[in-house]
Amino acid sequence: MFGKILIANRGEIAIRVIRACRELGIANVAVFSEADRSSLHVRYADEAYCVGPAPSPQSYLNMDAILEAARRCGAEAVHPGYGFLAENAEFARRCEAAGIVFVGPPSGAIRALGSKTSGRRLATSSGVPVVPGAIQDLSDVEVEVRAAEIGLPVVIKAAAGGGGKGMRVVRERADLPSAIRAARSEAASAFGDSAIYVEKYLSAPRHVEMQILADRQGHTIYLGERECSVQRRHQKVIEEAPSPIVDESLRRRMGEAAVRLARAAGYVNAGTMEFLVDADRNFYFLEANTRLQVEHPVTEMVTGLDLVKAQIRIAAGEPLPHGQEDVSIRGSAIECRIYAEDPFQNFVPSPGRITGLREPGGGGVRLESGVYEGYEVPVHYDPLIAKLITWGRDRLEAAQRMRRALMEYSIHGIKTTIPFHQRVMADPEFLKGEIDTTYIDRRFAGRPHAWDESGRDVALVAAALHAFVRDQARLATRSAQAGRAESPWKLAARQAALRR
Repeated sequence: MFGKILIANRGEIAIRVIRACRELGIANVAVFSEADRSSLHVRYADEAYCVGPAPSPQSYLNMDAILEAARRCGAEAVHPGYGFLAENAEFARRCEAAGIVFVGPPSGAIRALGSKTSGRRLATSSGVPVVPGAIQDLSDVEVEVRAAEIGLPVVIKAAAGGGGKGMRVVRERADLPSAIRAARSEAASAFGDSAIYVEKYLSAPRHVEMQILADRQGHTIYLGERECSVQRRHQKVIEEAPSPIVDESLRRRMGEAAVRLARAAGYVNAGTMEFLVDADRNFYFLEANTRLQVEHPVTEMVTGLDLVKAQIRIAAGEPLPHGQEDVSIRGSAIECRIYAEDPFQNFVPSPGRITGLREPGGGGVRLESGVYEGYEVPVHYDPLIAKLITWGRDRLEAAQRMRRALMEYSIHGIKTTIPFHQRVMADPEFLKGEIDTTYIDRRFAGRPHAWDESGRDVALVAAALHAFVRDQARLATRSAQAGRAESPWKLAARQAALRR
């Protein structure tokens, strides 16, 4: 086992990895940008090194600075978390060349699956169904030609990375040029790679992904699926395990397809194969995520397995301790991503200082957070600040528990998506599992009042003021009738008695 691991990330995922390291008896090292000097992950870590200015290309994407920090602290391994360099084959290769273990798949597997186009080619050759579209990077002209061949609507996608970045749905031919420019620009900014491709846009599918683990001894297993259909701007906001529509037969077929694809790529460590599922429960390979997923806690909650510890053990050369027959799913888990965004203003980012914080707890509640009271949420990075996860014996109990936990969760000073999640947890369609990738647009788009709690707050304040004025009037009337003036202390005591 490693003696020291450097975590090449920030926020809640860095803290998650730090905790796993401590449970395994491994010293941990954080890196941070100048904007993150006072971040929670820096405070948690055993050691911390600044790797550059606030912009991520100069810090969290700066391979030279991160590898130099690993060399200086004597780290034997680097855990990339998710985002930033987690799916960067060149960074994995450079770690390998420097004699530092990359806690993730080998660089060759990242190249084979990390690019969506090469992943689609590999899926096709492995007999895994894919959504109709290109299987190679395209020029702007080729995108337009291929889109005409496939037929609108289409979706333009970044070949690298994930998280919905570099992705544009096109329904009108006139919108293609601007969509191509926007997708390329966002892809280059997020992943340092402007390559794009195009595929058919499926109407109202389910987004279901399969978690896998693979060791260096050639064993690969699947750990069940996650439902990720609740999305806005192609970015997941709520995930759950298991999926409401997946039965044992579909789970086995999707799991076996995921394992087959992982083996074809020579995959090692934790990874996810993402699929779209249509109304007839046909599934199509979408892309692979060659890293830990943001939503990994829901799989941990229903399987009892620690995926981060599994990643570290696999990277250290240990074999998987479980076979496929040992994997079982117990109960249901839901994750709400808490973003520093204003749901009343089309989810625009809401950076700023957190002036008050009350976190939820209780049985079946798990919080993965990267903030504290007084913390300044920066403008430079993804606005995800926490993940709230609940477990229940069934899906309804998990949702009821989530609704309760969200009521307890209070963050002041910035806007967050907590009110939006509260509305989803009370929505009859969600509770019945009637969700797909159009759910948010269908149920909430253009209707911020659907989850606006400000009206309720105004009503509560008005009711309290009305009661206060009424009580004062009653006291004044009684005093006048009694023909005597009362001291302030007696007046207060009488008012308290009236309220009781």
